[in-house]
Amino acid sequence: MQTDTQTANSRNSSTEIENLVKTLGDPNCPHCGGAGYVRYDVPLGHEKFGKLESCVCRAKDVADTARNRLFAMSNLDRLTHLHFENFKPAGNDKAKFMTPQEKENIYKAFETCENFARLHTGWILLEGGYGCGKTHLAAAIANDAVGKGIPTLFITVPDLLDSLRFAYNDPETTFEHRFDEIRNADLLILDDFGTQNATNWAQEKLFQIINYRYINKLATVITTNLMLDEIEGRIRSRLQDDEFVKYVKISAPDYRRPEETSNPGISMLSLPEMKAMTFEKFQMREDEIGKEAITTVITEKQDKFGNKYKDKEIIRVKVTKEDVKTLHEAFGAAAHFSEEPHGWLVLLGQSFCGKTHLAAAIGNYRIGLGGQALLVEVSALLDYLRQTFRPSSEVPFDRRFHEIRTTPLLILDDLKESGASSVWAEDKLYSVLNYRYNAHLPTVITSTMRAESFALSYSNLWNKLLDPTMSQILVIDMPPYRRVAKTGKTGLHKKK
Repeated sequence: MQTDTQTANSRNSSTEIENLVKTLGDPNCPHCGGAGYVRYDVPLGHEKFGKLESCVCRAKDVADTARNRLFAMSNLDRLTHLHFENFKPAGNDKAKFMTPQEKENIYKAFETCENFARLHTGWILLEGGYGCGKTHLAAAIANDAVGKGIPTLFITVPDLLDSLRFAYNDPETTFEHRFDEIRNADLLILDDFGTQNATNWAQEKLFQIINYRYINKLATVITTNLMLDEIEGRIRSRLQDDEFVKYVKISAPDYRRPEETSNPGISMLSLPEMKAMTFEKFQMREDEIGKEAITTVITEKQDKFGNKYKDKEIIRVKVTKEDVKTLHEAFGAAAHFSEEPHGWLVLLGQSFCGKTHLAAAIGNYRIGLGGQALLVEVSALLDYLRQTFRPSSEVPFDRRFHEIRTTPLLILDDLKESGASSVWAEDKLYSVLNYRYNAHLPTVITSTMRAESFALSYSNLWNKLLDPTMSQILVIDMPPYRRVAKTGKTGLHKKK
């Protein structure tokens, strides 16, 4: 084995260096004689020509050193308290609103991560919003692996990229060595994927790491707030390998803000009044046949200049069997739709005729079966989308828009005539409706518009809804619900 040539300024003699090196390996090793390194006898031009490599007798020390370096690069010091034992697989018990589907969803994520921790094979992609528990699960996998002595790197993607950048000027390592350590870690956990600065250099290094680990089938866990569609194409294609990657989307509420729902402030189905709107509590109103009721009629008039305008007129009408029949038909259609949501259901009728009750009953029934349903007033939905443009918003518009238009069952309450909102709002609303129609996603719409007004306001959509194989349009011709208060006076029943 060659040593550095001694010079007058050398701080150590070659003998001292040789004695130091010999202490690195096993003195009885037949390969290195205790030096700890070997140089292969290979011809000039071979990739190992002239290079020193650790001897096999130092394998344990080398592994321990590598494991310690990976741990030093990790962010686990502040996450050592996160384990499977203190994770709540049923969700935060302080959460006000959690659907059966959300509870099942978080338990599936917990079970998938526990299985991965036992086997360390394949990949896991954990997608979910802030505070849903994905980092806890990823850290639990990491802490379990570290406890078993498995070389593990748990790191946020921005920190990983910084570590690579700093290696260019690090006197104790090289970029190549740092890069090789990261991509070859026995277990690599990339937290907060997608929060990095997406420069060309960053994208390329991330792709190289992920592609290398994908080709070599190295155990990897990735957590992200992004949707798959937002991830760079080459990386996304590898993450979509169903045979190798376990993709788990966590829809549970924020553990840190348990008072909020998964769609904070938007779904009306979590409200007490809406929860009470079930099929069992719906009134068929046969006892009102022949009785007089007060209703509002909207008529189109002209002023003295010939300009058309709409005017409301309160009139008294008698409830007929035909009126009640429309209510029965709407109830039957809603109940049938709730059993197996398919296509679209449109309920038209004046305010407080029962259409919102039926729409909410559909949503409550689906949630009771463990499914998902989102009921929202159209005006509130548009405000919800606008909020993403505020500087304080943590959610980008594209993500929120995607969540709304792809939700398993969307119930839009009180769709108004065109012109009631801004051009931007109506454009986004039409984009949501058009996407859901073309994607065959079940949707319920309620509106006080008459069929003619609906056709004029949303002509393109209306023409599609006329296809009976895709949708059903029902008009409820009933005056507003009335209920008797304890004082004996009548008041409006809160049904729309």
